[in-house]
Order: sequence, then C-alpha cells, then structure tokens
Amino acid sequence: MANLRRALCARGLGRVKVGTTLAIDALAASYPPSAGAFRDDIAGDVVRPLLEFLNATGSYYFVDAYPYFAWAANHRSISLDYALFQGAASTHYVDPGTGLTYTNLFDQMLDAVVAAMARLGYGNVKLAVSETGWPTAGDVYELGANIHNTATYNRNFAARTAKNPGTPARQGAKMAVFLFSLYNENHKPGPGTERHWGLYYPNGTRVYEVDLTGRRPAASYPPLPLPPASDQDGTPVWCVLAGGKAVNETAVAAAVEYACQQGSGTCAAIQAGGECHQPDMLDAHASYAFNAYWQQFRKAGGTCYFNGLAEKTTKDPSHGSCKFISSLD
Repeated sequence: MANLRRALCARGLGRVKVGTTLAIDALAASYPPSAGAFRDDIAGDVVRPLLEFLNATGSYYFVDAYPYFAWAANHRSISLDYALFQGAASTHYVDPGTGLTYTNLFDQMLDAVVAAMARLGYGNVKLAVSETGWPTAGDVYELGANIHNTATYNRNFAARTAKNPGTPARQGAKMAVFLFSLYNENHKPGPGTERHWGLYYPNGTRVYEVDLTGRRPAASYPPLPLPPASDQDGTPVWCVLAGGKAVNETAVAAAVEYACQQGSGTCAAIQAGGECHQPDMLDAHASYAFNAYWQQFRKAGGTCYFNGLAEKTTKDPSHGSCKFISSLD
C-alpha cells in the first residue's frame, strides 16, 4: 500500500485513497462494542502499522460487516429483527461500558471496530463499509437465507444510509458503503449462501425490488414471499456419502482418510470397538467420517463436498447406538 501510495503521488494522483478490506474476524472481541479489540496475532504486526498508514494518508479502514453471519451463528440469542434493522424497544441493546444504545446489529459491529482502533491509539481513522448484505438462499442448514429477509435488510440498510446517521459512537459521521453484490455468483464454490447475494440472477433478471437511494416508502413495494418456518427455526442436516454407496472405492477411501486426519477424534467412533464401527464397511464409515468432519468445520468454511463424493441430507443416518451429530447439535 505504501508503494501504491508513492506511485500515485508521483503521478499527481495523491487524492486517490489506498486501503485494504478486513473482515470482522480481525477482532478478538466485539461484544459489548466498547470491548472491541483486534486479535493478538495481528494487532501489533499488521493492524497498528496499517492504521498508522491510514491515519497519515487520510484513508479509510474498510470493513466487511455482515450481520447475517453473526445472527446465523447466534440466532437463539440475537433477535432477527435486531439484525434486519427492525429493532424496537424490546430489541435494543445498551453497552454497559459506554451507556450507548444500539437498535441494530450493524451499528454494534462497526462500533466494535471503532473501539478496537481506539485501543491501538487510532480512534479517529475513518470507517468505510466495503461489503455488507444478506443472502437470498442457501443450503438447508443455513438459517434465514431467503428473499424476504434479504429485501428487508437491504431496503432498511439503504434507508438508514441515506440519512448519514453514523453510529452511536460516531453520530452523524459520513461513511461510504458498498452492498454485496450485484449478481448471484452461480459458479462460486462453498456453502449455498456463497452463490446468492446478488440483486440480479446471472441471466440479468431481478431477484427482488430495492431502491438503493433509500427514499422509496416501504409500503410501495409488492408483498415479499414469506420465509418457511423451518428456515427460521432450523432443520437438522447431516453430510453423508452421496448415493449411499461408494462407486469409486479408491477415491472414497482417500476422502475418508483425509477427513479422519482433521480435527480431534473425528473418526474415533468408527475405529475397532467404537460405537459406529459396525457395519465395518467403507460406505458406512465414509458417511460417518464425512459428517464428523463437516460438523466440526462447517462454521469455519468446511464443506460437505469431498470432490462430489458427499451430499447433505435431512434424514438422520444414525442407527443403533451409532449417533451422527447434526447441524443443530
């Protein structure tokens, strides 16, 4: 970034701001917002010199802020209305450290970044939101990913941004924001939500109506499809061998070996004497190994794929004393 800055200035383009994006997981603590702090492994060596550069050049700390992920991971303790900018008196939150009142999760996340920057001595660096949004669809285990919630989030977000309210810690501060994304990325790998953030389908048709100026009255929009009850409450999901039978035994055996080498005790139950050792067959062991791996690592980005050998199911594969952990356990 320093090299880019020097090159721009040498060509008379010093007004161009140079920065980089950081996700919320750059923080080790974000709750309450006043306790915001960067992770120890990056605070001194990475973030402090970055903030020094941004402060000296008048640039921005670009943050990817996704209330969806925070809500989906804690949907039993965080109100959906709070995440969708529909907070009421019953869903507001008061930070005990500052006494500031929060009516939505987005502001809470941004002020945690503000507190973290202040903790390193750079509390005045400007914020910009490089990405935010809500997915319109996803895999069956990915709660709340539907058009109703997405349209609600993005419409409310646009209306909020149009007023330049800042955040409780930075009231009235102007802030550049970027909505993710213009199109659904239908070829993107990973969980289902990765392919469903767009305002438009890949063929150019609109997914839902939204006025990004934030000036259109909410009542003027056509009715939105209601989300299915299971999408809010959660349906158990397991990851098993696709088709239930190993067509390519060599590939399946290699995938099982990989899954069992990850994590701690991933495949202990299918070892000799384990509660899932029987039936002692590759097919059965593969389903257990794939599921055990996925349940451990799905929240960190692990997928139920294994080069096409695995698939998700809502039918419990448990049998006898062999218990398969589900996405809700």
